[in-house]
Amino acid sequence: MSLDPALNSTIGAERLEFAAVGSWTVAHFEELERLVDDASLQVVNAPSMAINMSGVQQLDTLGAWLLERLMRRWRERGQDAEFILLPERFRGLLDEMHEVNRQARDLHEKPNRIISALDQLGRATVGFKGDILAFLDMLGALGTALVRVLLRPLNFRLTSAVHHLGRVGWQAMPIVLLITFLIGCIIAQQGFFHFRKFGADAYVVDMVGILVLRELGVLIVAIMVAGRSGSAYTAELGAMKMREEIDALRTMGFDPVEVLIAPRVLALVVALPILTFFGSMAALYGGGLVAWLYGGMSPEIYLARLREAISVTHFQVGMIKAPFMALVIGVVACSEGLRVKGSAESLGVQTTTSVVKSIFLVIVLDGVFAIFFASIGM
Repeated sequence: MSLDPALNSTIGAERLEFAAVGSWTVAHFEELERLVDDASLQVVNAPSMAINMSGVQQLDTLGAWLLERLMRRWRERGQDAEFILLPERFRGLLDEMHEVNRQARDLHEKPNRIISALDQLGRATVGFKGDILAFLDMLGALGTALVRVLLRPLNFRLTSAVHHLGRVGWQAMPIVLLITFLIGCIIAQQGFFHFRKFGADAYVVDMVGILVLRELGVLIVAIMVAGRSGSAYTAELGAMKMREEIDALRTMGFDPVEVLIAPRVLALVVALPILTFFGSMAALYGGGLVAWLYGGMSPEIYLARLREAISVTHFQVGMIKAPFMALVIGVVACSEGLRVKGSAESLGVQTTTSVVKSIFLVIVLDGVFAIFFASIGM
């Protein structure tokens, strides 16, 4: 089938209809410009205009903008204009073009600061509501998929889960150990530097042990996982949606949440506690190394003081947080991946949004757990 673009018109009593066919891409720029200009110059008494998109085989940003420009010219004449028989794969790109240059404003006009602030607040509130609904929707879909897996265990993608567990767990181990080791070293060094003024060197071990096991160990690892694995989840699912692979799964009768998302989230829930354990041990080792080389504290004294300062409760607090933080990271990453539209810009925006939201929610969740554990005496 030929990919040469064309824009054929049919005049009816109530509507002028253009049939767009072929390839509307930058490769045919000059021809597309001519077709759109010719269509804009037509004078018809019909009250409305429509562009039939069923014959378009390829569409990029240039083609979408030219079609949107044609629609706007007809609307400026006071006539209704719309796309008909629009393939789903082109809808996201045309929606993006529809929002371009919508808020034209005089460059010399000074915006009212109060109105601008209220406008931003309103938009942020509506966006926050949408984020909560998307998070709850994904959480509910994931819960439903896990119930189906429990009822029919043979349907669980074990190979996929093990694959993702290796990626987010084993492959992340070196960087997690390195970063947590350095964090432990820095905390210990700063502790000795400041506590030494008061002759309280021994309390540095208390600070390192409690901070690492209760707070920093799991928090640092969760933030690293959100930036490393959460962004990868969003990018993978977003690319799948752009290539219509997720729609293809639905067409074949598969649930994308059960096939793609459940193995990823379960792998994250299993991997994060393991990474937290090894990361905490690396941080304690780093603190002990600095205590020996910088603080003049022998390893025997460091270990003895560490046994006095920490308890199993401190270890439990950090490990209990890890699966919940992993669940939040996984749900946010996957929900943002499914919100990607048909452009590379949308993929980049949602990936960045996924990391920011995950880190924010992880810190908020850590604060909520801190209040909870304090209230129950842990």
